Amino acid sequence: MQEKYEQCTLVILETSDLHGHVFPKHYRNREEVNGGLAKLASIIKGERERSSYSLLIDNGDVIQGTPLTYYYAKFMNEEKNPLITIMNKLEYDCAVIGNHEFNYGRELLQRAVNESKFSWLSANILEESSMGPAFGHPYIVKEFNNGLRVIVLGVTTHFIPNWEHPGNITGLSFEDALLSTKKWIEYIQTHEKYDLLVVSYHGGFERDFHSGEETEMLTGENQAYAMCHELKGIDILLTGHQHRMIVDKVNGVTIIQPGCHGEAIGKVAVTFEKVNGKWGVKESSPQLLKVMDEVKADPHIMKLTEGYEEATQTWLDQPICTIKGDMTITDPLEVRVSDHPLIEFLNEVQMDASGAKISCTALFDNQSRGFSEHVTMRDIVSNYIYPNTLKVIRISGQAMKDALEKSASYFMTNENGDIYVNQEFTDPKPQHYNYDMWEGIDYLLDIRKPVGSRVVYLKIGENDVQMDAEYEVVMNNYRAAGGGGYTMFSNRPVIKEIQIDMRELIANYMLKRKTIRASCNGNWKVIW
Repeated sequence: MQEKYEQCTLVILETSDLHGHVFPKHYRNREEVNGGLAKLASIIKGERERSSYSLLIDNGDVIQGTPLTYYYAKFMNEEKNPLITIMNKLEYDCAVIGNHEFNYGRELLQRAVNESKFSWLSANILEESSMGPAFGHPYIVKEFNNGLRVIVLGVTTHFIPNWEHPGNITGLSFEDALLSTKKWIEYIQTHEKYDLLVVSYHGGFERDFHSGEETEMLTGENQAYAMCHELKGIDILLTGHQHRMIVDKVNGVTIIQPGCHGEAIGKVAVTFEKVNGKWGVKESSPQLLKVMDEVKADPHIMKLTEGYEEATQTWLDQPICTIKGDMTITDPLEVRVSDHPLIEFLNEVQMDASGAKISCTALFDNQSRGFSEHVTMRDIVSNYIYPNTLKVIRISGQAMKDALEKSASYFMTNENGDIYVNQEFTDPKPQHYNYDMWEGIDYLLDIRKPVGSRVVYLKIGENDVQMDAEYEVVMNNYRAAGGGGYTMFSNRPVIKEIQIDMRELIANYMLKRKTIRASCNGNWKVIW
C-alpha cells in the first residue's frame, strides 16, 4: 500500500522599497500609474483568499519617499503615520528597517515602530549602549495551526552611516550584514525549531547570479550573493534596496526582489510535505505579481489616508515664484553634457544656503522636467526628489579632479563617435544621481580620452586648480559621505552643515525672491 503524505503550501508575499507610494497617481502630474500600496492591497487580498497559509513581509524603505510622506513628516507628524496605518490594516507579519527609514529622523521612525501592530526587524542595527538590536527583534517565529513553523530573520545594509545624517542615527551601531546574518543563523539553528528559514535583507546583489562576476564596487553595501554562497541554512532570501525585479535561485537559495514604488509584489509559494511527523520543503516557486491595468486600487486603503493626501495635494499646488527665461528640460542628456540653467540654479541655492563658493549637484533622474514659468511645490518635489541636507567639506584639488573623473566615467562613445551613458550607471539600476555638475569652477571633460584621464581643463577664475591646495565645496549629505563611489569625499573635514531639507531651501530661496531669472554661465562642458 502506498503511504500517503500530508502536504500544505505557504505563500510568502514581499513588498519592498515602497517609498511612501500609496495612491496610484504620479505626484508630478496626477497621471494614473500602475503602482502604489493601494493597488498592491488588492493583490494581497486575492492571494490570501486563495491561500490557507501566508506571510506578508515588508523588506524596508516604506515610510519615506513621496510628497505624502514628506508632508506628513513636516506638517502632520503629531498624527498617526499613514503608511503604518495601512500596514496595520493589511496585517503585515513583520517589516525590515530600510536605510531610508531614518531620513526624517529617529524620533519619527521610533513613533512609527511604536504604532505598528507587527514587528520591525533588523538584527544588525544595534544600540551602542547595550549592543542589542535597536528595534527589539532580530527575527520572528510564525507558527501556523498545522504545526508549521517559519522563521523570518531581518537584516539591513550596514552602509547607512555613509549616507545618513549623523543626528538621525546617534547611538546606533551598524554591524556588517553578512557577519550578523551568519551569527543569527547559527543562533537560530541552535536554539529554535523550525521548518523554513527566510532571510529578509534590505540589500541587493553585488555579483552576477550565475557567473559570480562583480556588478558593482564591493563596498559591502550589497551582500546578497555572498549570503547565498557563504551562509548555510537559508531557504529563501528576500531582497531589496536596488529597486530591481528579480526571480531566481542562487546556489539553491530561492531569491526574489519586487522592484520599487509598489509596481510589483514578490510571491514565493513553498510546498511542504510532512514525513515522519516533520514538515519538509518539497519545492519553492518564486514569481513577481506585477500591477497591471486591471488591478484596481483598494478603496478602503485609500480612504485610510485620504485626509493626508488631500492636504498634500493642496500644499503641492501652492505657488512659489515666477521664472523668467527657460529652466525646463527636454533632453536629460543635454543637461549633462553642457551647463544648464536648472543645474546652475540648484548650485546657486546650495551656495546661497552655505556660503561656499564651489558647489556640485546632480540631475537625479530622467523624469525631471525642470521649472516652467510658474513654479509650485509640486514642481520642486518633482525635480528634487530626495530629502537631502547639505554639507560643506574641505577637499584637495586632487580630490576635486578625481571626483570629476568619476563623473566623466558616466559617458562612453560608440564606434560612430556618438555619446551614450555608461552601463555602470544604468545597470543593475539607474544611477543618474551619481553624475555631478559643478559651479564655481571651470572645467572641460573630453570623453574621447580614456576613463580616468578625461579632465583636460580645470580652473578657478584664471588660475589652475592646485592638486595640493584645499577648497571648500558644498554638496548633499549623501555625496559628502562618499555615496555613489565618491570615496575621495569620505572622512573629509566638515566645515558646515545645513540641516534643512534641500527642497525647503529651494522653496525658501524662491519665496524670498518671488522672481528668478534663468541663467547659464557656461562654466563647464563635455566634448566628444
